Amino acid sequence: MIRVEHLSKAYRRKVVVDDLSFSVEGGEAVALWGPNGAGKTTVIRCLLGLVGYEGLIEVGGVDARTHSKVTRGLIGYVPQELGFYGDLTVAETLALSSDLRGLPRTRIGEVIEAVSLEAEAGKRVSELSGGMRQRLGMAVALLPDPPVLLLDEPTSSLDVTARRRMVSLLDSLRGPERVLVITSHRVEEVGMLVDRVLALEAGHLVHECPPGELAGRLNLESWLHVVLPSEQTVTALAHLAAAGFDAHENGHGVLVGVSPEDKVSALGCLREGDFQIMDFEVWR
Repeated sequence: MIRVEHLSKAYRRKVVVDDLSFSVEGGEAVALWGPNGAGKTTVIRCLLGLVGYEGLIEVGGVDARTHSKVTRGLIGYVPQELGFYGDLTVAETLALSSDLRGLPRTRIGEVIEAVSLEAEAGKRVSELSGGMRQRLGMAVALLPDPPVLLLDEPTSSLDVTARRRMVSLLDSLRGPERVLVITSHRVEEVGMLVDRVLALEAGHLVHECPPGELAGRLNLESWLHVVLPSEQTVTALAHLAAAGFDAHENGHGVLVGVSPEDKVSALGCLREGDFQIMDFEVWR
């Protein structure tokens, strides 16, 4: 479905993507993983034909450079920063997007249902939470029923609950005829979303592997963020330190430095101390 060969891109002589090659077959979900500046978003922009580049990109067997309008028609794109008119409702936003793209309005109800926005269809965009806006962005991308979905950091601005719901939504959109390409800097997140990870560093492909192998290959340290009642934070820090963990206060809880094997041990340490674990997630 997607073929990239020897892709390179430079801005003012600074190379941000360097001789990158990969392919994605129908039914696959692939993550472009890497820290800020790794080149993930630039690859997405090249796939969309928004910037010039060297090398070859094909989408659905069509050259993206010479037939960019055709290949863009095969792609649904959800950017990291969404821009909608706040005064329009969800349904009006989808109607406007359909009209601007020359699409029939007949799919509006279907995509609203697909992203579980039925209860919000009549709400103004300005009234939506961050998670609901991300779902609206997904609905807009799904209007033409594209075989390729490109998602740039789809959960970066979401809280824990909204992030989990977005992961569930993306999983529901997978199918044998659709490709998902997702950029992310969260190792634990790509493990839930994709079949394969392309790890980028300074525009280079440094690893290509199943998501479960990524943390080990990169020797990444993890941080366990545990949400606790505020009155328990100081005592929890002392309890963790006494057990040998590197722990720090962070907002409504604590950050605990852990290896992949130590996450369960840290949670067990807190439970043994009768601390009330309200929520937790792993950061890398």
